[in-house]
Amino acid sequence: MTQITNLNRFRKQKSREEARKQADANAAKFGRNKAQKAAEKADRDRAAGHLDGVKRDD
Repeated sequence: MTQITNLNRFRKQKSREEARKQADANAAKFGRNKAQKAAEKADRDRAAGHLDGVKRDD
């Protein structure tokens, strides 16, 4: 007796694999590590603090 194969399962599996490859490529292209994120946050906080310090009261 032959085994019935569900083609939807194979199609979805292939789609998942392609999505995973695309996600890995995007992570390598656009991803930042934890140190870079922390440095950018520190820069934003410092800039915001500077703007608050030089703000004029009307």
